[in-house]
Amino acid sequence: MSSSVYKFIELVGTSTTSWEDAAKNAVETASKSLRDLRVAEIATLDLKLEDSKVVAYRAKVKISFKYEA
Repeated sequence: MSSSVYKFIELVGTSTTSWEDAAKNAVETASKSLRDLRVAEIATLDLKLEDSKVVAYRAKVKISFKYEA
């Protein structure tokens, strides 16, 4: 069995509709420039407010991908 190494990055995805869409946006954007994505973990969820109203959902996502030397 061979060994593998994985790297984690953190991204913040945003959406005007939901935290799920915010997380999905982060993963879909990462997949455009990174190969072999493995795991996505939601680190935190928060809201952007303007005039005491919710204007955006934000998801901080930790994404791992296979590291190639």
